[in-house]
Amino acid sequence: MSLDNLRTLYQQVILEHYKKPRHRGRTEPVDRQQRGHNPSCGDTIELTVQLSPDQTQITDIQFEGEGCAIAMASVDLMADALRGRTIDQANRMVEQFQAMMKGEFEFPQDLRKLNVMQGVAQFPVRIKCATLSWHTLRAALESSVTAAGPEFVSNEDSN
Repeated sequence: MSLDNLRTLYQQVILEHYKKPRHRGRTEPVDRQQRGHNPSCGDTIELTVQLSPDQTQITDIQFEGEGCAIAMASVDLMADALRGRTIDQANRMVEQFQAMMKGEFEFPQDLRKLNVMQGVAQFPVRIKCATLSWHTLRAALESSVTAAGPEFVSNEDSN
């Protein structure tokens, strides 16, 4: 696929998930919850996660918030990709997504939609927009508390 075709696909998928997110809202019940903020551009999200009864598998992820097209598309794509995954798989995918933003990883065929976010790496200041939801997810999964406190997770110190 040519570079122009890849850019067009990248733009189409991001705009599609930005304009018509599939995972906007709150899970019921809420087993994990976390707020995330990107001070660089003002993106703010609140993730809610529903887990399986044994607390080992993600059954649903929803989000609320405001932000740029990249941040909103990234969180929606992430939620779609992580439904049905174990917490261990989700944590590995957080690492893989961050590696992809550095040009060090590409998702396999079954998760290829996430690869459209590779285009963000061409714009280093936008990487934080793409990774905000992934940092927020990691914090939510590491927490055993279901109610988010007033604090936000920030991705300001990472890529």
